[in-house]
Amino acid sequence: MSPITTFKIAIPDDKVKRLKQKLSLTDFPDEVVDADDPWSRGSPLAVVKRLALYWEKEFDWRKAEAELNEIPQYITKIEVKGFETYDVHFFHQPSAITNAIPLLFVHGWPGSFIEVTKVLPHLIQGGKDFPAFHVVAPSLIDFGFSSASKKKSFNVDQHAEACHKLMHALGYNEYVVQGGDLGYLIARFIALKYGSKHCKAYHINSAVPSQPTATSHPDIFAKANATLLSETEIAGIKRAELFSKEGNGYYREQATKPQTIGYSMTDSPVGLLACIYEKLHDWSDNYPWTDDEILTWVSIYYFSRAGAAATSRVYYEMEHRQPAAFVAAQAYTDVPLGIARFSKDLILLPKLWNHTMGPIVFESEYEIGGHFAAWERPDAVVHDLRTMFKEGGGAYNCITSRSGYKD
Repeated sequence: MSPITTFKIAIPDDKVKRLKQKLSLTDFPDEVVDADDPWSRGSPLAVVKRLALYWEKEFDWRKAEAELNEIPQYITKIEVKGFETYDVHFFHQPSAITNAIPLLFVHGWPGSFIEVTKVLPHLIQGGKDFPAFHVVAPSLIDFGFSSASKKKSFNVDQHAEACHKLMHALGYNEYVVQGGDLGYLIARFIALKYGSKHCKAYHINSAVPSQPTATSHPDIFAKANATLLSETEIAGIKRAELFSKEGNGYYREQATKPQTIGYSMTDSPVGLLACIYEKLHDWSDNYPWTDDEILTWVSIYYFSRAGAAATSRVYYEMEHRQPAAFVAAQAYTDVPLGIARFSKDLILLPKLWNHTMGPIVFESEYEIGGHFAAWERPDAVVHDLRTMFKEGGGAYNCITSRSGYKD
């Protein structure tokens, strides 16, 4: 077993200086001004100019770096079958409660390990009135401070394997998972491959279930046909249609020609900023992003070990997999499942469809909240996990000798 060593983020001074130099030399495009909908064509010029100037002149990366380094971080080598051995960076914050539940938190795109930072301090608490968790939050390979994959066909399957092996390396033979966005897919693949024996339950947001048919799921099909959609379900379907028409151009680009967009994401910090901030703005539910939050998220991509372009590679692999990753993730598994729905998420399909994925032991629905659940609504994610795994909850005591409570 490879050693697990402590890790601190320490971006060299010359890289920080070079970033500021590149920002100072930016050539900005002009724009078509749309006073009625300034975000309709992407990140507005005035907004990006202001953020770029703040990034160059005032943003304190060292402060952000120090705050991230307050959480225990580690790095270890994980071998992925048929590929290579990778350095995997991760947060690991055990609870003071010995019987705490091991929780693997899997981030998405354009997020990173930072997404766990708002829920982590709360999840490690508990043991009396609600369960406590040992929290593990890796930088996915190609993201953050983990190494690059650089090899064809490194897919969601391999990300799931790396995450599972990390939990095993930490001594967590049984564990639970939380994930949204890309983390949703990885959570599903973990449940499908390592379910019942190792992955004992999981909680997801951004679920993309299959539509039940008379052949695939006759009971669910019959119930769905006999049940009227609620107002929130109708609104969710309309939002998903709008996203498909107006919001997923990034997906088609990254799923077909990731190398092409990679040059801009790597060489132009302002291009990277405009790309990521557009998603943070459009995919959240009027969340009041601060400049420091935006630039910390973007800086993690800019300073990442594999480079910002590497994060796009998985989209190509997902769509060129047979079957495609989203289709494969729709298979049924009997691992207990919890699902959260946030009204401004990107894809919200009829709730009954979720039952095609597995036995649902917990469901929640929130009027406020978007795609970045753990960041926008950390209170909701913490509440869901505590409720799902508490005494009397749908996944209570699913892990041997780790109920989440004091003896």
